[in-house]
Amino acid sequence: MIYVDGVLFSDENSSSSSSSSSQGSSLLVDVMTHPVIVSASESFKNLEEQKVTESSSTKDRYVYVFQREYAVVNPALVDFVGMDEATTCVGLVIRNRRSGVTSIAHMDSPKVVDLGISQMLSLVLEDDSDGAELDVHMVGGYEDVDLKNANGGGDYARLEGYSFPLCCKLVETLQKRRENFHIQTLFILGHNTKLDGQGNTCPIFNGCLVNTSTGAISPASFNRSSRCPDELVRRIRVSASFEDSSWKGKLLDTYDTKADRFIIAPCSWTMRLVEYVWELNQLPDEEILVNCSTSPSAEGPDFVDNERRIWKYLLKYPEWSKTFPKRQPHVFERTANGSWKRC
Repeated sequence: MIYVDGVLFSDENSSSSSSSSSQGSSLLVDVMTHPVIVSASESFKNLEEQKVTESSSTKDRYVYVFQREYAVVNPALVDFVGMDEATTCVGLVIRNRRSGVTSIAHMDSPKVVDLGISQMLSLVLEDDSDGAELDVHMVGGYEDVDLKNANGGGDYARLEGYSFPLCCKLVETLQKRRENFHIQTLFILGHNTKLDGQGNTCPIFNGCLVNTSTGAISPASFNRSSRCPDELVRRIRVSASFEDSSWKGKLLDTYDTKADRFIIAPCSWTMRLVEYVWELNQLPDEEILVNCSTSPSAEGPDFVDNERRIWKYLLKYPEWSKTFPKRQPHVFERTANGSWKRC
């Protein structure tokens, strides 16, 4: 169930429609245009983006999630949790008001939303399953299609693009669940859209950072060294998970909440992926953007370089068992100085 400003946002609040997808679309639009949500979006837009570096991520205790990953963190063990690099993806944060336990995910597809939210809630609700009050924030996604003029001016159910269907599925799924979700931030779609120098739409912010003690959320970006540990392998899991049936419909397991350890769960891939990567690696940068991104005009300057680093690794280690021998995870523990050490 969704609450806005302490009031249950029932189906009667949303304009009715004959199809389930239209109902979900109407629900999203109505929640986004609620005065409290509009005001929260304006306030978020005016916040200064926090730039996280390796030095800041070791001074305080950070947990970072990549695309299709999630983590549940205990505020007694972790100071900040965050994500970035979202264009058509969405960062979803769910925080238990009483315990402060905070779950974050980098959602990249409607197909992982149902199981993904259940994964996110598994530990958030562990000691507070009955009547837990959960604050929700969403940051990311933008108007990668023209919502005003598409399909005759409002047939949202048939919209193409990536951001809108994902955002719609997220809000609709929260509404259908029995838990109490209090929407605090919906900095998505039109709220998170600007024009670049060439007149293309792109996100205002690509990431967020949550203070686990206070629950405060701010826009954020991370540099390569602060996206740790095991950055390259975790990036590879995103591509490989599409071929690994064990991850179908799921978010990727990444972090051990109770032990404050990263446990990078294994993922397998086939030679078909390696052969495809070899072909992609022959392309010029411009074609890589078009072929590998859902939002070519909105990607960051290091997008192509990150893709080529992934491909170089896969071409060097084509057999997944070299990366995950005996299908064992990569385990990292936090050191006294705040960095991560492989066990």
